[in-house]
Amino acid sequence: MTITDLIPEHEDLYFCCLEDWSDEIKEAGDHKACWYKKMKDKGLRVKLAKDDKGVVAGMIQYIPVELSFAEGSDLFVVLCIWIHGHKQGRGNFQKKGMGKALLKAAEEDVRSIGAKGLVTWGLILPFFMRASWFKNQGYKVIDKSGMMRLMWKPFTGDAVPPAFIKRKKTPEITAGKLNISLFLDGWCTAQNLVYERTKRAIEGFEEYVELKEYHTGNIEVRREWGISDAIFFNKKELRTGPPPSYDKIRKLVERRVKKLKENYHIKT
Repeated sequence: MTITDLIPEHEDLYFCCLEDWSDEIKEAGDHKACWYKKMKDKGLRVKLAKDDKGVVAGMIQYIPVELSFAEGSDLFVVLCIWIHGHKQGRGNFQKKGMGKALLKAAEEDVRSIGAKGLVTWGLILPFFMRASWFKNQGYKVIDKSGMMRLMWKPFTGDAVPPAFIKRKKTPEITAGKLNISLFLDGWCTAQNLVYERTKRAIEGFEEYVELKEYHTGNIEVRREWGISDAIFFNKKELRTGPPPSYDKIRKLVERRVKKLKENYHIKT
């Protein structure tokens, strides 16, 4: 196994989270490529893991905390670690130590440029970015938000603990409309997928929908709302992990529009 920095040759593979075989992933559009173009000169760092045959099978991406969903200073934040685990495409490389190797490489990297610690997030559910896995790598919980845990490993005694950026407000709604608010950062292909599916799901219902979009890759927008990636139907946030299918979102739109018509006696 070898750990390397991202090079132009592998950028397209990075943009699709190593799933270049997947037709579904193409639904996510070019949001990650656009995000990368904007962030690569602002401190974003990406490393890849290759097996002994040179097959790219894992990745880690991390950014300065000031550009992330957390508050802090002199720290870097891991956005995600992903090891290809599907039988399709390049195959299943999970449980081979690649995740540990990538995390160790990131720690050594940010130490070398003067960071005082590395921060990550974990879920209490066992399907992705498990908090328990990070605990086993020496990370400690420092903050909580729903099922998410903010975790960190300080490198120096004067490192200041980070915290989640707290939600500051929820979308306003327009009476007589199905209000859909889309918040998109761009770094997560799965969230980009949900964003694109939602925009497709409202096709044909435009006269009943009030659509608002917020691009939280702009740090000022993110800090104004305290939101990174999210979808709201009126004031209720839609659960987006794992990503709901297009059909599920479409049916939700149809039900909400039907109820809207009944409540406001809208004739068709």
